[in-house]
Amino acid sequence: MSLKNLNVKSKTHKYLLNSLRDKRVFHIYKKFERNFKCNQDFIVAVSGGPDSLALTFLSKIYSIKKSLKVKYFIIDHKLRKNSSSEAQSVKNLLKQKSINASIIKWNGIKPKSNVQSLAREKRYNILVDQAYKLNIKNILTGHHWEDLYENFFIRISRGSGLNGLVSFGKTINKDKIKIIRPLLNFEKKDLIYLTNNFFKYYIDDPSNEDDKFQRARIRKLTKSLQAEGLDKKKFFLTIKNLKDSNETINFYVKQNLMDNSFFNKKKNIAFLKNEFFNQPHEVIFRSFSEIIKSVGRNYYSPRGKKIDRIIEIIKISTKSSVKLTLGNCLINKVNQSIIVTKEQKI
Repeated sequence: MSLKNLNVKSKTHKYLLNSLRDKRVFHIYKKFERNFKCNQDFIVAVSGGPDSLALTFLSKIYSIKKSLKVKYFIIDHKLRKNSSSEAQSVKNLLKQKSINASIIKWNGIKPKSNVQSLAREKRYNILVDQAYKLNIKNILTGHHWEDLYENFFIRISRGSGLNGLVSFGKTINKDKIKIIRPLLNFEKKDLIYLTNNFFKYYIDDPSNEDDKFQRARIRKLTKSLQAEGLDKKKFFLTIKNLKDSNETINFYVKQNLMDNSFFNKKKNIAFLKNEFFNQPHEVIFRSFSEIIKSVGRNYYSPRGKKIDRIIEIIKISTKSSVKLTLGNCLINKVNQSIIVTKEQKI
């Protein structure tokens, strides 16, 4: 790198670090530093909202202090007429602050229903692809505690079990890439303050207030619940208690898998004892889901209703031989044993 480039880089770093002179911004950053604790390069998803822009600022400062490489990506879903111009305006905004970002467009047929959920899944897939190309193992998203709060009630509305209610955590793994949510302990008002202080601009997504989207309706409901006393402290206490119960169930799931199943990784085949299905329902459900995921080599488990139906057939069938399929797996019940193999597609 030339001396001129080094001087430009030094001036840029000094300019960014000077923003920490604001006491509130400084305290927000120190909290981020304590929560994040990452010593590897990472990717940051930028939407242009106050949360992702705050994450952009915090992660940039962190990368400077820790001498890490960070890549910023703006996903243009092309779901709204002005999405491309918004994406470009965010890119230009970041460039003005000496932060380089790339825009990736989602081309192709767009969904007509379940739009937000499918768009989120597509966004993750795009970011994971970039992570593989760049040999980066970590992706940061700007979810904060209100997102966790809303997600909890969205999952309740869908009939999620205990495992689903507590699975929206700080870190998840997707295709061997870590998706990290370092802002889960942050309040939106602090993120808005930081964004206004540094960028003095952010995009307000109109879908956030559009009642045709479930998340917007849930957001209004959660505001009422907070007014009734279910505040941040009590909510996290509830999550903690649920996680404790979830860990207890997982202990018995591991025990059931260890004692009543055998998985041959080389041949990709699982043998389940009859005793495997003589456990409490939730233990059977989770154990069987893990078997189907492993043998079928799936990232996600099949839908709960399908798993329940197969378990019920296995338990009540009096036939000596039963053949079933689920999640790319062939399930054979032979006398008192169940054999699970990968389904061969023709």
